[in-house]
Amino acid sequence: MAAAGRKTAQAECEEKVQRGIQSVEVAGRFLGALAAVRVPMTLAELSEAAQLAPAQAHAYLVSLTRLGLIKRDHLSGRYEPGPLSLQLGMLHLDSDPAYRAAVPRVDELAEATGFSVAISIAGPQGPAIVRYVPAAAPLHVNLHVGTVMALAATATGRVYCAFKPSAGWEAIWRQQQPQASPADRAVFDDTLQAIRARGMERSIDTPSPAVSSLSVPVLDAGGALRLVLTVVGSTGAINVDWQGPVATALQATARDIGANLGQA
Repeated sequence: MAAAGRKTAQAECEEKVQRGIQSVEVAGRFLGALAAVRVPMTLAELSEAAQLAPAQAHAYLVSLTRLGLIKRDHLSGRYEPGPLSLQLGMLHLDSDPAYRAAVPRVDELAEATGFSVAISIAGPQGPAIVRYVPAAAPLHVNLHVGTVMALAATATGRVYCAFKPSAGWEAIWRQQQPQASPADRAVFDDTLQAIRARGMERSIDTPSPAVSSLSVPVLDAGGALRLVLTVVGSTGAINVDWQGPVATALQATARDIGANLGQA
């Protein structure tokens, strides 16, 4: 009887292990939904994705927000991945050949030009900065790791859209441009075509006054977008001519990173 009792207890223990922890799996459904949709979601949308009543979903979201896995925008009330999710993503980046190849070259570019340089990758809301090397002179713009660049308003965002399939950013663009007409979209598509033709984009005094930038894509051997590199400086100091020294150095850096990927 004792042996039978031990077997029963062991079987129950194994069953619990296989069953797992339901709250962890529910949290995973929230994070999975945010990763799949790639835009901030409402409580109703997340509760539906997690197959929970809104009140029950809210309790989970409060805990996940406290942990930093999810954050809530206080103006819109929508939820998106939080700072802890970003940190976990940064750990994953260490194994990305493109990012590893880019880091030392971007540091060299910042030192050679004297301007700030950012590496951006695809994030849930668009291109997000994953490395930022600030220049010695301060800029009147708040850029840092985790900053998400607007698709239409920034050089980084436009390069991202130009070299990434529209399925990856269409919903984000619509959310950022809720009043855009078909004519506006046609103009944006023409802008993207011009960026593809010259392989570079710039912003002058926008979206931040007195701040200008140049952006280029880093493409792998198959032509897929891996990173966006952006040099940022004060408008009065940075030369953003298409054939200028900053543009030349930026393009050379992107080519060097891409060639390194081809050898990997």
